[in-house]
Amino acid sequence: MSSRPIHVYEDGKLTEQTDMIAEESPLTILVNGDEFATLLCTPTYLEELSLGFLASEGLIRTANEVESMSVIKEKGYVYVQLYNRHRLDQVSVSKRYIGSCCGKSRQFYFQNDVQTAKTVMTKTTIKASQCIKLMQELQQTSTDFQQTGGLHNVALGTPDGLLLIRSDIGRHNGLDKVYGHCLKHKLSLKNKIIVFSGRLSSEVLLKVSKIGAGIVLTKSAPTTLAIELAEDLGITTAGFIRNNRFNVYTHPQRIVE
Repeated sequence: MSSRPIHVYEDGKLTEQTDMIAEESPLTILVNGDEFATLLCTPTYLEELSLGFLASEGLIRTANEVESMSVIKEKGYVYVQLYNRHRLDQVSVSKRYIGSCCGKSRQFYFQNDVQTAKTVMTKTTIKASQCIKLMQELQQTSTDFQQTGGLHNVALGTPDGLLLIRSDIGRHNGLDKVYGHCLKHKLSLKNKIIVFSGRLSSEVLLKVSKIGAGIVLTKSAPTTLAIELAEDLGITTAGFIRNNRFNVYTHPQRIVE
């Protein structure tokens, strides 16, 4: 976040005030000396973001596959060296690919999604009251959003509470930061829950599947493709979690009274 002078119009008058603004900057990730991707992100937890992004794109499965990583925040660069010098040649991130999802009717649009999206088989359950409590906890602890109004919040948790919260201008970046933190610290993702502040799009749903979480809770709405993918990938989705109600869109057996 950064503060900027602004002019506020209210009750017929313009006054000068100071406002907190969400930061946005480009981050270029170079892998084995080659430019791999440029992300637009909030420049925090950049090592976690890079690890999570590389894992979700299929370049790595664990942090142990990274020989070295150097983050130059001021210049917006991350230099990554993988032990597998040929891994970048084996992964295509730009070629569009139409294939079946889990042998069913849905379709992925990128080859790396076919390779990395997981069908989730978790038997974890959560009480409806715990869903509401987790969303309330996310909102109460999201101080960066409260100050700027321009960030998405993503949390990793269990039915009993949140374990980790990350913020970013991009919903997908927030998920990658959570994923990268778990990879970096070798935290188990088994039986974990994703709690989310923004719209549940197909892109977000695919990242949740790559993380391996079987339940995703959001304050906002899902899209049709996200629901279809969640149905096929075995992910429970609940949206519009506000006050004391919410909607369950897929695999409702994991949410109990």
